[in-house]
Amino acid sequence: MVRDSVDKAISLVLGLAVASKDKIDSTIDELVQKGQVSKEESTSLVQTLLQKGEETKLSIETMVQERVQSLLREQRVATLDDIARLEKRIEDLENSRS
Repeated sequence: MVRDSVDKAISLVLGLAVASKDKIDSTIDELVQKGQVSKEESTSLVQTLLQKGEETKLSIETMVQERVQSLLREQRVATLDDIARLEKRIEDLENSRS
């Protein structure tokens, strides 16, 4: 359930990134046609905007991951380490009975 929510959030971010690239290209093309930006400037401008978009995407992914981890801790959901530790204890107890 939580994993589905995280996957949906990440898909949304990635979808926005793709839509943003199309929108950036379209907007920059309009600026070039209007003569407000030169063709040479447009390439670097697109790259700068895409880089900022990527940085924002990574920031959002980090925030989502941190929030999910926080929610899992609040709900006291067992981690893989917790489960491995319990499995080891069970194994040790079983071995001590033999």
